[in-house]
Amino acid sequence: MALAQAAAFAPMQAASKSPAGLQMTVKEADIKDVIKVGVIGMGRIGLVHLEAITKAPGVVPIIVSNPTISKAEAAAKQYNIPRFTADSMDVITDPEVDAVWICSPSSFHAEQIKACAANGKHVFCEKPLATDLSETVEAINACNEAGVKLMTGLQRRFDFNFCRVRQAIVDKEVGTPIQIKLCSRDPSPPPASYVKGGGGIFADMAVHDLDMSRFLAGSDPIDILAVGSLHFDKTIADYDGSEKYDTASCLVRYPDGLTAMIDVSRQSSFGYDQRAEVLGTEGMIQTDNVYPNTAKLFKPHYTGNADMPFDFFLSRYNEAYVTETIAFCDSLVNDTPVPCTGEDGLIALIMALAADKSAAENRWVSFQEIVKSVYCRTPTECELVANSDIFPDGFKPRADPSDLLLPDFDSQKKGAKMPSLKEMVGAWLK
Repeated sequence: MALAQAAAFAPMQAASKSPAGLQMTVKEADIKDVIKVGVIGMGRIGLVHLEAITKAPGVVPIIVSNPTISKAEAAAKQYNIPRFTADSMDVITDPEVDAVWICSPSSFHAEQIKACAANGKHVFCEKPLATDLSETVEAINACNEAGVKLMTGLQRRFDFNFCRVRQAIVDKEVGTPIQIKLCSRDPSPPPASYVKGGGGIFADMAVHDLDMSRFLAGSDPIDILAVGSLHFDKTIADYDGSEKYDTASCLVRYPDGLTAMIDVSRQSSFGYDQRAEVLGTEGMIQTDNVYPNTAKLFKPHYTGNADMPFDFFLSRYNEAYVTETIAFCDSLVNDTPVPCTGEDGLIALIMALAADKSAAENRWVSFQEIVKSVYCRTPTECELVANSDIFPDGFKPRADPSDLLLPDFDSQKKGAKMPSLKEMVGAWLK
């Protein structure tokens, strides 16, 4: 995808450049000493992040974009934003913008990240960073080469329930972890049009749980065995690869015999089912679903919660989205390390691709096998060679994802001290 295509997301004339452009009441003098940000995409996720940004100290949004300009205008009015536009490149090239939140459709992420890097903007990007493995490496390296921060939006890492489980592991409250169990089940299947071209159930849905297993394990995985099946939405039966699955299970092996068992389904008759459990040598910790209230109902034939669990991901993870946004704002204002890096986003994608390959070929797949399929002529010129009969000159397979990447912004700083995971989780739980 050419850079010009990234600008095609919202290819209309910027409202901030026309008489119809909205000028809000916030004055430039009020915001000159803070981090100024722009947000691309005023859909549901973009609005959640925008609201959180408006509440974060030391950060002020000054421009938003959306291809349907009425959505950008409505958001600007609601949150008192000085400028709005239909063109994402107006946000990226704005000389006053220090950082950009990318909340656009996934197919635009890679080129918008690269454009931000080329314009010296720090980047927060919703997962995935790209829809292709080689493009993901290119996008990350573009930021690392330009010396700008890049944070991947994997909001479950910031959920208080999952953070508490991770803290229990770090603090040895359950001893040495032996087994991790995760389930993720949606209330109802998405439209078939959403599933088509979405990358399949592992990349589109299970990627969150795969990443969470790594977050809880605190180490990189070794290999994976995955299976998929179809039970609910027969309209997707003829789709390609794992797009035809609405239910899947994964078994992930980690060092020291630790295993993670994951099951996902696109339909759950009893609401949004999101739970975690870790068995250790000295105990177990588990999370329950999140309910809209704590009311209990007691009747002759039923005793339990009065209402069903939250039935929508934005309701279930609203606080997590806000927390991750504030975490990146803190990283910008205080120049602290990004808590969820580009490399974290890359490894989550590698895990999803390995799961897809395992289900397709009915075998264990090593994550190194996926990493070795990427060849980079330069840090920002990469391609996949897995299906090639002739390898490019100079091709040397890499076994570790970090070997594909340049040092990121935070590790480039002399004497930079990365906080421990225990320190970061503790901060999020406060």
